[in-house]
Amino acid sequence: MSSEIPYVRELQFEYGLPAQAAANVRRVVARNPSPFTHAGSGTYLVGNGRVAVIDPGPLQEEHIDALLAALAERGEQVAHILVTHTHLDHSGGAPLLAARTGAKTYGFGPHAQGRHQPEDVVEAGADWSFRPDVTLVEGDTIEGDDYALTALHTPGHCSNHLCFSLADGKTLFTGDHVMGWSTSVIAPPDGDMGDYLHNLQRLLARDDAQYLPTHGPAITDPKPLVAAYLKHREEREAQLIACFRGGIRTIPEAVEVMYKDVPRYLHPAAARSVFAHVLHLYERGRITAEGEPSLEGEFGLV
Repeated sequence: MSSEIPYVRELQFEYGLPAQAAANVRRVVARNPSPFTHAGSGTYLVGNGRVAVIDPGPLQEEHIDALLAALAERGEQVAHILVTHTHLDHSGGAPLLAARTGAKTYGFGPHAQGRHQPEDVVEAGADWSFRPDVTLVEGDTIEGDDYALTALHTPGHCSNHLCFSLADGKTLFTGDHVMGWSTSVIAPPDGDMGDYLHNLQRLLARDDAQYLPTHGPAITDPKPLVAAYLKHREEREAQLIACFRGGIRTIPEAVEVMYKDVPRYLHPAAARSVFAHVLHLYERGRITAEGEPSLEGEFGLV
């Protein structure tokens, strides 16, 4: 790849202990590190007294205990439980936190929003069981004593993905839509490259001063990062077209070329990202497919 992405990867934290992430916002990191979660899922506590919890994280007793301990230390309670999207490292702990606090859960809706059925097991980490108590759509606002959070529907990584804008006019909670430490995985059928690129453009038009993603540190200069991610996807698409032009016809072959410098254990995830690009090209009439487009299919340039 030719363009440089200004990654932001350094995160100061201790597992289970709250740390100030922004004015009126604290973060507690769950102990679920992986190649896809950075150091772990960061759960945000917004406000004082009666707080909003954004992305309760995995179904992990240790993490829920840590959240409740952080609140108890200041005599606080949970007023709202917000979920950016239905992957288990974000929404898995929501039912347990709700059961232990009596707070309602808020989200765009169940996983996949009808794109395919739960028996179609194609996504690692999809949370098929989560159903929000309160459904949110674009522009809905959740208000607390000293905070207000407005939902932005940002499908791409996941069809029910939401970002939340804090009423301070500066802070956007970006879930997995934009992270500073890594690009977001776009895995069809629920992930959609066209939606993802469109919603990156939407964020680029905003004036947020900082992003708080669920994984990794705060992004304090968001526009150059978003612009770099858009450029990165343009370059990936150009690489894919070059592969097809050179006679490659399958996604596994393309991954070998496009991700030759990426560890092989990440190639299955890379294949899903390439498939997202393939579908985006196919929908625009740029490539042909033998039958219905699939991970195992054969493709060629128009």
